[in-house]
Amino acid sequence: MSVDANTGTTIWVVSDGRRGIENQALGLAEALEPRLDGPVQIERVVVRKDGFVTLPANSTPDIWIGCGRAAIPLASRQRRIFPDCFFVYVQDPRSRHSDFDLIIAPRHDRLAGANIITMIGSPNRVTGAKLSQEQAGFTRQIEALPSPRATVLIGGDSKRFKLDTPAADYLEARLDALHAQGLSLMITVSRRTPDLVRDRFRRHFANRDRIWYFDGEGPNPYFAFLAAADWIFVTEESTNMLVEACATGAPVYVLPLSGTPGKFARLHADLEAHGAVRPYLGACESWQYEPLQETQRVAEQLLARYRREQSSSTGEAA
Repeated sequence: MSVDANTGTTIWVVSDGRRGIENQALGLAEALEPRLDGPVQIERVVVRKDGFVTLPANSTPDIWIGCGRAAIPLASRQRRIFPDCFFVYVQDPRSRHSDFDLIIAPRHDRLAGANIITMIGSPNRVTGAKLSQEQAGFTRQIEALPSPRATVLIGGDSKRFKLDTPAADYLEARLDALHAQGLSLMITVSRRTPDLVRDRFRRHFANRDRIWYFDGEGPNPYFAFLAAADWIFVTEESTNMLVEACATGAPVYVLPLSGTPGKFARLHADLEAHGAVRPYLGACESWQYEPLQETQRVAEQLLARYRREQSSSTGEAA
């Protein structure tokens, strides 16, 4: 099978459907789309908890991009069904490295191998065009918040971190202090935010002047929040939200939770070295840096490997 401008390219995005997982594979597929010849069709494939999978009708994948544990066992089965497909996995597939033609791994995981390329953080969907488009959909609500504005991305519990009562106390006090300095706040919590904290923050922040608190009700303004921010504050446990914030070009500050960073200290150091992240010392500073474009970089490398593979399978010169 070759890259054919007449037939185009079909990309399957495979995950368990959780937004934070699916968006990594989807972001990589979207970064590939303008780089491929001919029309591109991106199909979502969701693996349910019981293992049931609904495959796209009348669709055969040229490129298969999976993310999350649910996608791993499906890859080995579908390699037999689609032997000409190029299989890609985002993250670390543990002991199943040989099931994939290419693995896109976070640099802080320190993986190495002939079929592995690494990146700072994880792939994402943030581009200038998407930010502008999403912000336009929330113009009225954002303009109701006077400048300057700070976006606050709140995650939750993970293997290494907890959003427990001391961490919630700190976040609430920090955000109150920012608000008292005259900043408008655009605050969003995630699916991992504990219900007790979610409810506490809703009671404390919702319906206050110069604050937009979003906890999942109604259209999601997440990308609009990123686009409209003069500063972005992100809880430290979320690789996805950190790299998405650093893809905007806005100054980024990291908010601590309870726990120890372990290998994620390497991610934080990479983002600081890039110039995107600084420690918050009580005053919002302004600085500039080149927006993080790791998704676009690895998409170029993926495409080069895919084309070499297709050339090799058809006997063409690379």
